[in-house]
Amino acid sequence: MMSSAVPGPVYLDYSATTPLRPEVREAMRPYLEDRFGNPSSIHGHGRDARSAVEDSRRQLISIFGAENARLVFTGSGSEADNLAVLGFARAHPDGCVVRSSIEHKAVVAATKALAAGGYDVREAPVDARGVLDLDALAARLPTDPRPTLVSVMWANNETGVVQPIEGIAALCAERGAVIHSDAVQAFGKLPLAPRKLGVSLVAVSAHKLAGPKGVGALLIDGEVELEPLVYGGGQESGLRSGTHDVAGIVGLVAAARIAAEEQEREARRLAGLRDRLESTLVSAVPDLVVNGGDAPERLPNVLNVSLPGVDIEGLLTSLDLEGIRVSSGSACTTGSVEPSHVMRAMGREGDLARNTIRMSLGWGTNESDIEYVLERFPKIVERVRAFA
Repeated sequence: MMSSAVPGPVYLDYSATTPLRPEVREAMRPYLEDRFGNPSSIHGHGRDARSAVEDSRRQLISIFGAENARLVFTGSGSEADNLAVLGFARAHPDGCVVRSSIEHKAVVAATKALAAGGYDVREAPVDARGVLDLDALAARLPTDPRPTLVSVMWANNETGVVQPIEGIAALCAERGAVIHSDAVQAFGKLPLAPRKLGVSLVAVSAHKLAGPKGVGALLIDGEVELEPLVYGGGQESGLRSGTHDVAGIVGLVAAARIAAEEQEREARRLAGLRDRLESTLVSAVPDLVVNGGDAPERLPNVLNVSLPGVDIEGLLTSLDLEGIRVSSGSACTTGSVEPSHVMRAMGREGDLARNTIRMSLGWGTNESDIEYVLERFPKIVERVRAFA
Protein backbone atom coordinates (compact mmCIF):
# COMPACT_ATOMS: atom_id res chain seq x y z
CA MET A 1 0.00 0.00 0.00
CA MET A 2 1.32 3.39 -0.95
CA SER A 3 1.96 5.98 1.73
CA SER A 4 -0.94 8.42 1.96
CA ALA A 5 -0.13 11.75 3.52
CA VAL A 6 -3.02 14.04 4.38
CA PRO A 7 -2.90 17.80 4.99
CA GLY A 8 -4.53 17.59 8.40
CA PRO A 9 -6.25 15.25 10.90
CA VAL A 10 -8.56 12.59 9.52
CA TYR A 11 -11.91 13.12 11.22
CA LEU A 12 -13.88 9.87 11.48
CA ASP A 13 -16.33 10.86 14.20
CA TYR A 14 -19.27 12.16 12.17
CA SER A 15 -21.72 10.25 14.37
CA ALA A 16 -20.63 12.45 17.27
CA THR A 17 -20.95 15.71 15.35
CA THR A 18 -20.31 17.09 11.89
CA PRO A 19 -18.61 20.18 10.51
CA LEU A 20 -21.02 22.83 9.30
CA ARG A 21 -21.47 22.84 5.54
CA PRO A 22 -20.69 26.21 3.89
CA GLU A 23 -24.13 26.28 2.26
CA VAL A 24 -25.77 25.91 5.66
CA ARG A 25 -23.64 28.68 7.13
CA GLU A 26 -24.70 31.00 4.32
CA ALA A 27 -28.38 30.15 4.84
CA MET A 28 -28.02 31.01 8.54
CA ARG A 29 -25.98 34.18 8.11
CA PRO A 30 -28.87 36.66 7.54
CA TYR A 31 -30.54 35.54 10.78
CA LEU A 32 -27.33 36.05 12.71
CA GLU A 33 -26.97 39.56 11.31
CA ASP A 34 -29.66 41.87 9.92
CA ARG A 35 -32.67 39.57 10.27
CA PHE A 36 -32.24 39.06 14.01
CA GLY A 37 -35.82 39.58 15.18
CA ASN A 38 -37.70 37.63 17.83
CA PRO A 39 -40.48 35.61 16.14
CA SER A 40 -42.84 36.51 19.00
CA SER A 41 -42.56 40.26 18.28
CA ILE A 42 -45.36 41.81 16.24
CA HIS A 43 -43.25 44.39 14.38
CA GLY A 44 -41.53 43.88 11.04
CA HIS A 45 -38.39 42.26 12.40
CA GLY A 46 -40.50 39.80 14.37
CA ARG A 47 -42.78 39.00 11.45
CA ASP A 48 -39.75 38.36 9.25
CA ALA A 49 -38.29 35.94 11.82
CA ARG A 50 -41.64 34.24 12.35
CA SER A 51 -42.00 33.77 8.60
CA ALA A 52 -38.58 32.08 8.50
CA VAL A 53 -39.56 29.69 11.31
CA GLU A 54 -42.87 28.73 9.74
CA ASP A 55 -41.38 28.33 6.28
CA SER A 56 -38.69 26.09 7.80
CA ARG A 57 -41.38 24.05 9.56
CA ARG A 58 -43.27 23.49 6.30
CA GLN A 59 -40.10 22.47 4.49
CA LEU A 60 -39.05 19.96 7.15
CA ILE A 61 -42.52 18.40 7.29
CA SER A 62 -42.38 18.10 3.50
CA ILE A 63 -38.98 16.38 3.68
CA PHE A 64 -40.54 13.86 6.07
CA GLY A 65 -43.39 13.34 3.59
CA ALA A 66 -45.93 13.99 6.32
CA GLU A 67 -48.10 16.88 5.11
CA ASN A 68 -50.24 18.51 7.79
CA ALA A 69 -48.32 16.80 10.60
CA ARG A 70 -47.17 18.85 13.58
CA LEU A 71 -43.50 19.61 14.09
CA VAL A 72 -41.93 21.07 17.23
CA PHE A 73 -38.51 22.70 17.10
CA THR A 74 -36.35 21.84 20.12
CA GLY A 75 -32.88 22.61 21.43
CA SER A 76 -31.46 19.16 20.58
CA GLY A 77 -32.28 15.62 19.57
CA SER A 78 -32.13 14.68 23.26
CA GLU A 79 -34.81 17.24 24.07
CA ALA A 80 -36.95 15.92 21.22
CA ASP A 81 -36.61 12.39 22.63
CA ASN A 82 -37.52 13.62 26.10
CA LEU A 83 -40.54 15.50 24.81
CA ALA A 84 -41.76 12.34 23.10
CA VAL A 85 -41.21 9.98 26.04
CA LEU A 86 -41.89 12.19 29.05
CA GLY A 87 -44.54 14.19 27.21
CA PHE A 88 -46.44 10.99 26.43
CA ALA A 89 -46.13 9.72 29.99
CA ARG A 90 -47.35 13.02 31.46
CA ALA A 91 -50.33 12.99 29.11
CA HIS A 92 -51.07 9.33 29.95
CA PRO A 93 -50.25 8.72 33.64
CA ASP A 94 -51.90 5.30 33.43
CA GLY A 95 -49.90 4.27 30.37
CA CYS A 96 -46.82 2.21 29.60
CA VAL A 97 -43.52 2.87 27.82
CA VAL A 98 -41.61 0.01 26.17
CA ARG A 99 -38.10 0.78 24.92
CA SER A 100 -35.37 -1.25 23.32
CA SER A 101 -32.23 -2.09 25.30
CA ILE A 102 -29.99 -0.10 22.91
CA GLU A 103 -31.69 3.29 23.00
CA HIS A 104 -29.75 6.54 23.19
CA LYS A 105 -29.09 7.70 26.73
CA ALA A 106 -31.66 10.46 26.27
CA VAL A 107 -34.35 7.79 26.13
CA VAL A 108 -32.70 5.49 28.70
CA ALA A 109 -32.39 8.28 31.27
CA ALA A 110 -35.92 9.54 30.63
CA THR A 111 -37.43 6.08 31.11
CA LYS A 112 -35.35 5.50 34.25
CA ALA A 113 -36.76 8.71 35.68
CA LEU A 114 -40.27 7.52 34.83
CA ALA A 115 -39.67 4.11 36.41
CA ALA A 116 -38.30 5.74 39.57
CA GLY A 117 -41.63 7.54 39.88
CA GLY A 118 -43.60 4.30 39.55
CA TYR A 119 -44.44 4.49 35.85
CA ASP A 120 -44.73 1.20 33.96
CA VAL A 121 -41.52 0.99 31.91
CA ARG A 122 -40.44 -2.17 30.09
CA GLU A 123 -37.32 -3.08 28.13
CA ALA A 124 -37.18 -5.21 24.99
CA PRO A 125 -33.88 -6.97 24.19
CA VAL A 126 -31.83 -7.14 21.02
CA ASP A 127 -29.98 -10.14 19.62
CA ALA A 128 -26.22 -10.53 19.21
CA ARG A 129 -26.38 -8.55 15.96
CA GLY A 130 -27.92 -5.59 17.76
CA VAL A 131 -31.35 -6.08 16.15
CA LEU A 132 -34.54 -5.78 18.20
CA ASP A 133 -36.23 -9.11 18.90
CA LEU A 134 -39.82 -8.64 17.64
CA ASP A 135 -41.17 -11.64 19.55
CA ALA A 136 -39.69 -10.28 22.78
CA LEU A 137 -41.17 -6.86 22.02
CA ALA A 138 -44.60 -8.42 21.47
CA ALA A 139 -44.33 -10.24 24.81
CA ARG A 140 -43.61 -6.97 26.61
CA LEU A 141 -46.55 -5.00 25.22
CA PRO A 142 -49.46 -4.67 27.67
CA THR A 143 -52.37 -7.02 27.05
CA ASP A 144 -54.91 -4.48 28.34
CA PRO A 145 -55.93 -1.44 26.20
CA ARG A 146 -54.00 1.24 28.11
CA PRO A 147 -52.01 3.94 26.22
CA THR A 148 -48.61 2.53 25.23
CA LEU A 149 -45.53 4.14 23.70
CA VAL A 150 -42.89 1.99 22.01
CA SER A 151 -39.51 3.74 21.68
CA VAL A 152 -37.07 2.20 19.19
CA MET A 153 -34.29 4.15 17.49
CA TRP A 154 -34.26 4.00 13.70
CA ALA A 155 -30.52 3.23 13.61
CA ASN A 156 -28.17 2.75 16.54
CA ASN A 157 -25.72 5.54 17.28
CA GLU A 158 -22.85 3.19 18.18
CA THR A 159 -23.09 0.30 15.72
CA GLY A 160 -25.12 1.88 12.94
CA VAL A 161 -27.45 -1.15 12.94
CA VAL A 162 -30.81 -0.26 11.39
CA GLN A 163 -33.79 -1.56 13.32
CA PRO A 164 -36.77 -3.40 11.71
CA ILE A 165 -39.03 -0.36 11.85
CA GLU A 166 -41.56 -1.76 9.39
CA GLY A 167 -42.09 -4.90 11.45
CA ILE A 168 -42.21 -2.92 14.69
CA ALA A 169 -44.80 -0.56 13.18
CA ALA A 170 -46.97 -3.45 12.03
CA LEU A 171 -46.87 -5.01 15.49
CA CYS A 172 -47.69 -1.69 17.17
CA ALA A 173 -50.57 -1.02 14.78
CA GLU A 174 -51.99 -4.42 15.65
CA ARG A 175 -51.67 -3.76 19.38
CA GLY A 176 -52.70 -0.09 19.31
CA ALA A 177 -49.35 1.30 20.50
CA VAL A 178 -47.78 4.62 19.47
CA ILE A 179 -44.25 4.48 18.04
CA HIS A 180 -41.47 6.95 18.84
CA SER A 181 -38.20 6.65 16.96
CA ASP A 182 -34.95 8.46 17.63
CA ALA A 183 -33.89 9.07 14.01
CA VAL A 184 -30.98 11.37 14.88
CA GLN A 185 -28.42 9.10 13.19
CA ALA A 186 -30.66 7.83 10.40
CA PHE A 187 -32.04 11.18 9.22
CA GLY A 188 -30.32 12.25 6.03
CA LYS A 189 -28.62 8.86 5.60
CA LEU A 190 -31.64 6.63 5.00
CA PRO A 191 -34.85 7.27 3.01
CA LEU A 192 -37.21 7.70 5.97
CA ALA A 193 -40.97 7.45 5.45
CA PRO A 194 -42.49 7.68 8.94
CA ARG A 195 -46.08 8.26 7.80
CA LYS A 196 -46.02 5.37 5.35
CA LEU A 197 -44.73 3.06 8.08
CA GLY A 198 -46.96 4.45 10.82
CA VAL A 199 -44.27 6.01 13.02
CA SER A 200 -45.96 8.84 14.92
CA LEU A 201 -43.06 10.51 16.77
CA VAL A 202 -39.66 11.09 15.12
CA ALA A 203 -36.75 12.96 16.75
CA VAL A 204 -33.92 14.53 14.71
CA SER A 205 -30.94 16.81 15.30
CA ALA A 206 -29.18 19.33 13.05
CA HIS A 207 -25.56 18.79 14.02
CA LYS A 208 -25.52 15.15 12.91
CA LEU A 209 -26.13 16.13 9.28
CA ALA A 210 -23.82 19.11 8.77
CA GLY A 211 -26.09 21.60 10.50
CA PRO A 212 -25.55 23.71 13.64
CA LYS A 213 -25.44 22.43 17.19
CA GLY A 214 -28.23 23.32 19.60
CA VAL A 215 -31.32 22.65 17.46
CA GLY A 216 -33.49 19.62 16.84
CA ALA A 217 -37.08 18.76 16.05
CA LEU A 218 -39.85 16.32 16.91
CA LEU A 219 -42.30 15.29 14.20
CA ILE A 220 -45.74 14.51 15.62
CA ASP A 221 -47.92 12.71 13.11
CA GLY A 222 -51.46 11.80 14.03
CA GLU A 223 -53.50 12.50 17.14
CA VAL A 224 -50.77 11.89 19.70
CA GLU A 225 -51.32 13.70 22.98
CA LEU A 226 -48.20 15.13 24.66
CA GLU A 227 -47.64 17.39 27.64
CA PRO A 228 -44.89 20.04 27.45
CA LEU A 229 -41.63 19.84 29.37
CA VAL A 230 -40.87 23.56 29.13
CA TYR A 231 -43.45 26.19 30.12
CA GLY A 232 -43.37 29.90 29.40
CA GLY A 233 -44.52 32.01 26.50
CA GLY A 234 -46.37 29.22 24.74
CA GLN A 235 -44.21 28.99 21.64
CA GLU A 236 -44.45 25.88 19.43
CA SER A 237 -48.18 25.54 20.12
CA GLY A 238 -47.44 25.40 23.83
CA LEU A 239 -45.28 22.28 23.54
CA ARG A 240 -41.91 24.02 23.78
CA SER A 241 -41.81 27.52 25.22
CA GLY A 242 -38.78 29.72 24.71
CA THR A 243 -37.49 32.15 22.13
CA HIS A 244 -36.77 30.42 18.84
CA ASP A 245 -33.22 30.02 17.57
CA VAL A 246 -34.18 31.27 14.11
CA ALA A 247 -30.72 30.90 12.60
CA GLY A 248 -30.42 27.37 14.00
CA ILE A 249 -33.83 26.36 12.68
CA VAL A 250 -32.99 27.73 9.23
CA GLY A 251 -29.68 25.84 9.40
CA LEU A 252 -31.40 22.58 10.38
CA VAL A 253 -33.70 22.75 7.38
CA ALA A 254 -30.94 23.80 4.99
CA ALA A 255 -28.85 20.82 6.10
CA ALA A 256 -31.84 18.47 5.88
CA ARG A 257 -32.67 19.67 2.39
CA ILE A 258 -29.09 19.11 1.16
CA ALA A 259 -28.97 15.69 2.82
CA ALA A 260 -32.25 14.67 1.19
CA GLU A 261 -31.03 15.76 -2.24
CA GLU A 262 -27.73 13.90 -1.89
CA GLN A 263 -28.88 10.95 0.21
CA GLU A 264 -28.84 8.16 -2.37
CA ARG A 265 -25.57 9.19 -4.01
CA GLU A 266 -23.81 9.93 -0.72
CA ALA A 267 -24.97 6.64 0.80
CA ARG A 268 -23.34 4.71 -2.05
CA ARG A 269 -20.12 6.71 -1.75
CA LEU A 270 -19.82 6.35 2.01
CA ALA A 271 -20.75 2.67 1.98
CA GLY A 272 -17.95 2.04 -0.51
CA LEU A 273 -15.41 3.84 1.68
CA ARG A 274 -16.69 2.13 4.84
CA ASP A 275 -16.62 -1.32 3.25
CA ARG A 276 -13.03 -0.81 2.08
CA LEU A 277 -12.04 0.34 5.56
CA GLU A 278 -13.78 -2.65 7.14
CA SER A 279 -12.53 -5.40 4.85
CA THR A 280 -8.92 -4.21 4.98
CA LEU A 281 -8.86 -3.83 8.77
CA VAL A 282 -10.43 -7.26 9.26
CA SER A 283 -7.60 -8.73 7.18
CA ALA A 284 -4.81 -6.62 8.67
CA VAL A 285 -5.65 -6.58 12.40
CA PRO A 286 -5.67 -9.95 14.23
CA ASP A 287 -8.79 -10.72 16.31
CA LEU A 288 -10.65 -7.58 15.21
CA VAL A 289 -14.42 -8.07 15.52
CA VAL A 290 -17.00 -6.01 13.64
CA ASN A 291 -19.97 -5.22 15.88
CA GLY A 292 -23.25 -5.41 13.99
CA GLY A 293 -21.51 -6.47 10.80
CA ASP A 294 -23.89 -9.42 10.40
CA ALA A 295 -27.05 -7.33 10.84
CA PRO A 296 -29.44 -7.14 7.87
CA GLU A 297 -28.77 -3.42 7.43
CA ARG A 298 -26.39 -0.80 8.79
CA LEU A 299 -25.99 2.89 8.19
CA PRO A 300 -23.63 3.35 5.25
CA ASN A 301 -21.16 5.46 7.20
CA VAL A 302 -20.57 3.60 10.49
CA LEU A 303 -18.00 0.94 11.44
CA ASN A 304 -17.82 -0.28 15.05
CA VAL A 305 -15.08 -2.74 15.98
CA SER A 306 -13.82 -4.50 19.10
CA LEU A 307 -10.10 -5.05 19.67
CA PRO A 308 -9.20 -7.67 22.31
CA GLY A 309 -5.90 -7.24 24.11
CA VAL A 310 -5.68 -3.49 23.54
CA ASP A 311 -5.46 -0.66 26.05
CA ILE A 312 -8.36 1.27 24.56
CA GLU A 313 -7.39 4.61 26.08
CA GLY A 314 -3.82 4.16 24.89
CA LEU A 315 -5.07 3.26 21.43
CA LEU A 316 -7.34 6.30 21.18
CA THR A 317 -4.49 8.54 22.34
CA SER A 318 -2.06 7.01 19.85
CA LEU A 319 -4.53 7.38 17.00
CA ASP A 320 -5.16 10.98 17.98
CA LEU A 321 -1.44 11.75 18.03
CA GLU A 322 -1.19 10.46 14.48
CA GLY A 323 -4.12 12.57 13.37
CA ILE A 324 -6.88 9.95 13.36
CA ARG A 325 -9.98 11.15 15.19
CA VAL A 326 -12.31 8.33 16.23
CA SER A 327 -14.37 7.59 19.32
CA SER A 328 -14.85 4.81 21.83
CA GLY A 329 -18.49 3.81 21.76
CA SER A 330 -20.85 6.78 21.49
CA ALA A 331 -20.02 10.42 22.15
CA CYS A 332 -22.23 10.35 25.24
CA THR A 333 -20.13 7.61 26.85
CA THR A 334 -16.68 8.81 25.84
CA GLY A 335 -14.49 9.40 28.88
CA SER A 336 -15.65 6.22 30.58
CA VAL A 337 -13.75 2.93 30.38
CA GLU A 338 -16.90 1.00 31.23
CA PRO A 339 -18.55 -0.95 28.40
CA SER A 340 -21.47 0.85 26.79
CA HIS A 341 -24.98 -0.42 27.47
CA VAL A 342 -25.28 -1.16 23.74
CA MET A 343 -22.38 -3.64 23.80
CA ARG A 344 -23.75 -5.28 26.94
CA ALA A 345 -27.20 -5.55 25.35
CA MET A 346 -25.61 -7.36 22.39
CA GLY A 347 -24.05 -9.90 24.76
CA ARG A 348 -20.50 -8.59 24.48
CA GLU A 349 -18.29 -9.28 27.51
CA GLY A 350 -14.76 -8.45 28.62
CA ASP A 351 -12.51 -6.94 25.96
CA LEU A 352 -15.18 -7.30 23.28
CA ALA A 353 -17.44 -5.00 25.28
CA ARG A 354 -14.85 -2.61 26.65
CA ASN A 355 -12.39 -2.20 23.77
CA THR A 356 -14.65 -0.78 21.09
CA ILE A 357 -13.95 1.91 18.52
CA ARG A 358 -16.50 3.63 16.33
CA MET A 359 -15.36 5.10 13.03
CA SER A 360 -18.02 7.18 11.32
CA LEU A 361 -17.65 8.85 7.93
CA GLY A 362 -19.33 11.94 6.52
CA TRP A 363 -19.57 14.51 3.78
CA GLY A 364 -15.92 15.56 4.16
CA THR A 365 -14.45 12.04 4.14
CA ASN A 366 -12.51 11.07 1.02
CA GLU A 367 -10.40 8.19 -0.32
CA SER A 368 -7.15 9.76 0.90
CA ASP A 369 -8.51 9.79 4.45
CA ILE A 370 -9.30 6.08 4.29
CA GLU A 371 -5.89 5.23 2.80
CA TYR A 372 -4.19 7.17 5.57
CA VAL A 373 -6.10 5.27 8.25
CA LEU A 374 -5.50 1.91 6.59
CA GLU A 375 -1.78 2.57 6.46
CA ARG A 376 -1.43 3.61 10.10
CA PHE A 377 -4.19 1.90 12.07
CA PRO A 378 -2.79 -1.69 12.01
CA LYS A 379 0.69 -0.48 13.00
CA ILE A 380 -0.70 1.58 15.87
CA VAL A 381 -2.74 -1.38 17.15
CA GLU A 382 0.33 -3.61 17.00
CA ARG A 383 2.40 -1.07 18.90
CA VAL A 384 -0.22 -0.53 21.60
CA ARG A 385 -0.70 -4.28 22.03
CA ALA A 386 3.04 -4.70 22.45
CA PHE A 387 3.00 -2.24 25.36
CA ALA A 388 -0.10 -3.77 26.97
